[in-house]
Amino acid sequence: MNVSAGKSRNNRRKPMAEINVVPYIDVSLVLLIIFMVTAPMLQTGVDVDLPQAEAKAVDPTQDLPIIISIKSDGSLYLDVGNQGDTEVADAELGGKVAEALAAKPGLAVLIRGDKAVDYGRVVTVMANLKNAGVPNVGLMTAPAEE
Repeated sequence: MNVSAGKSRNNRRKPMAEINVVPYIDVSLVLLIIFMVTAPMLQTGVDVDLPQAEAKAVDPTQDLPIIISIKSDGSLYLDVGNQGDTEVADAELGGKVAEALAAKPGLAVLIRGDKAVDYGRVVTVMANLKNAGVPNVGLMTAPAEE
């Protein structure tokens, strides 16, 4: 008789029912650090020196607005829903903004003009937007320093 064979079957290790979460915590920490480092780099756009003024901030719960940037040299850039700034010509601006408003009516349209740009250039862009059927146009400013 083989008595030792019966004992070895009963002394087997039982399967462990616990999950080791340490590797998941390590991966989560690495991902958190990666996102913290890369998030500021994702906010790109046209470099515009905004004038400062005291004004009410835009409600962050609304949809992202359509932003028309005017650089100091007078060139126009269009950003629809934070998709990135694309340079547009004066003749194309009204049509592209009208297309974006047709897709999502009620979006805010904002002009972000450099403080060195000629006021006449801003008025021309506003008139172009009004002719394209944009009901309201807002102007972006930087918060006033105290």
